[in-house]
Amino acid sequence: MKVRVLTFNTLFRGRARARIGALAEIVDRADYDVVCLQEVISPRVLARLRGGTPSYPHRAHAGAFPLVRGGLVTLSRWPITRSHFLTYTRSLPARPEWILRKGALFTRVRLPDGYLTVVNTHLSANLDVDWSPSNVYAKVEESELRELAAGIGRIPRTEPMAVMGDFNVPRESPFLRAFTDATGLANALAGDAEPTFRPEIAEFEPIDQLLVRPGIEATTRLVFKDDVRLPDGGAVQLSDHFGIDATLTVGAA
Repeated sequence: MKVRVLTFNTLFRGRARARIGALAEIVDRADYDVVCLQEVISPRVLARLRGGTPSYPHRAHAGAFPLVRGGLVTLSRWPITRSHFLTYTRSLPARPEWILRKGALFTRVRLPDGYLTVVNTHLSANLDVDWSPSNVYAKVEESELRELAAGIGRIPRTEPMAVMGDFNVPRESPFLRAFTDATGLANALAGDAEPTFRPEIAEFEPIDQLLVRPGIEATTRLVFKDDVRLPDGGAVQLSDHFGIDATLTVGAA
């Protein structure tokens, strides 16, 4: 069973509605089965996304007023049989992103040849860009990873699963390694040092991740590196992140 997936942090600032319209047109023409988006915060942006992706009749998100919870939206061309939102515990220090109620959106998708649980997540930002164990924001992220691991642990290990999103944690972080050890997940981009955040904005290790359970092979590439043209003729970057495009082979030996 092959599944095409995309994870992408869409960036809530700036011309978000115009950019989400351009993104919607791109993914609606693409061959993705499931699309996981982060930072779809505004209900108006969500409405623009919905209107621009008619080929994805199945969608999941948690609440849409006054804000989309966690900014997480999952689109699917196949039926979503179950979804729930895991809200991460608010941890000090206080910060504006508290209002988003960050967490993880779990969806179970019924594909033509079986089921796949897809987890879309966006962890708290490390405002110090310091992932040393003593850093207060790193401790918040470590706590959220433990909560995510506990949520994943409640799903039978025989269920195929892909976990993706903006982890805000470098790929080689010991916190992320502890998470993969606890869950049995493998990072599909392990050993790939290409940044997923635009290096012209800030230079740090890749923070967007795609993790899969045993029995799933993934072929990945980064997308949305080039500017896109808007209806008014202007050219913009779709986001401050790149997207991760992947083909998953479920049931691989």
